[in-house]
Amino acid sequence: MAPSLSETHRQQLAITFVAVTRLSSLVVFGTAMAVYIGREATPFAVALALTAYHLGSLLFAPVWGAIADVTGRRRGVLLVTTVLASLSVLPLVFVQSVPFQIGIRGVYAVFAAGYAPAMLAIVSEQKTTAERGRAVGFYNSVVSVGGIGGRVLVGVLLGLLLPQSLYLVVAAMSFVSAFAVLGLTDPTPTPDRTLTRRELGEEIRARLLPGLDELDHVRANGLQWLYLALILRNITQKGIGSVLPVFLTAAAGVGVGVDEFTMGLLLAVSPALRTVLMYAFGAVTDRIGRKPLITGGLVGAGLQALLLAAAVIPGGITTRIAVAGLGFVVHAVTFSALSTGTIAFIGDVAHPERESELMGLRTTTRGIGGVIGPIIVGSLATVWSYQHAFVLASALGFVAAAVVAGAVVESHAGATPA
Repeated sequence: MAPSLSETHRQQLAITFVAVTRLSSLVVFGTAMAVYIGREATPFAVALALTAYHLGSLLFAPVWGAIADVTGRRRGVLLVTTVLASLSVLPLVFVQSVPFQIGIRGVYAVFAAGYAPAMLAIVSEQKTTAERGRAVGFYNSVVSVGGIGGRVLVGVLLGLLLPQSLYLVVAAMSFVSAFAVLGLTDPTPTPDRTLTRRELGEEIRARLLPGLDELDHVRANGLQWLYLALILRNITQKGIGSVLPVFLTAAAGVGVGVDEFTMGLLLAVSPALRTVLMYAFGAVTDRIGRKPLITGGLVGAGLQALLLAAAVIPGGITTRIAVAGLGFVVHAVTFSALSTGTIAFIGDVAHPERESELMGLRTTTRGIGGVIGPIIVGSLATVWSYQHAFVLASALGFVAAAVVAGAVVESHAGATPA
């Protein structure tokens, strides 16, 4: 039986509130930490904070995804992990040394990794296959709203609050997100039997460490090649993203040379545009298919890296801001296409009982890129320059696009070729 209009709107409102508060707190946390560490240490140390975050995501996103699938309690996974992530921030109210901040970012990631696998499975099951792209587009749009709020807010808070106060604000925002989870309805299937604790452990272990003959669900339509392409893209994107707050505020010639408030506005350009673009691309991918959006999105990672490198070229501050801003516009368009196409593709090919697992593997690809990318880009920026690091990193985005173009098969049978 189809849900009534009021039920649909109530679910959309709940999804919006959870996503906005969750993403806002995440952005404020990560950006502020990068700035604080950058004031005391090298770009490599700044990058290590993001590496710690993605290492936690890499290791635990599949765990939480498997638990959500096996138990069928995706809303419960969301609630528990969000509360624990909120609590993990509180020690930073008392201690803010560089090593401690990096360590806490990793602990936070262990619990924050439970968000995407469960939430994306809930979102993906809101609609039928023919309308899945629209559901994903709506969700990604509200995620972008959270990104805008977080980036603008952190630019203001960095100038107003001491680190301990700012981290307290982050924890409070995260707790609000946990409370909002209670308003969600979970439309995903629930297993028809209750597993014992031992059976649950065995099932999770089998999913995390499958035999080679148990990987057919990862090979559907070339899904394994899509995951490889996402790893390559995220090495570029996460590597550059790990040092962006410091790059934007570094002195002209080294970086762009803007103040912290302008930094926040520049970082908000992409999510501001994605608010509209994500929803629009949801409709586009239901018409022309998933693969064109994915391929174009991967190309965009390389283009953005080149534009950010060009923002260091000598010139007036207005010119440098304009070039950097164009880089974020390119990111908005191509990331919107990539994210919408990828999530819809996975939703198309995944068995309902393994959907959280495969959504979790998408988060894992971000984790692998987030572990490797910041180390590479942070090291190059420390011993060479941000500009050279960004140019070299751009190449992987173009390679990733070539992988998808050659090896991934369109999953949406009703698509009209572009």
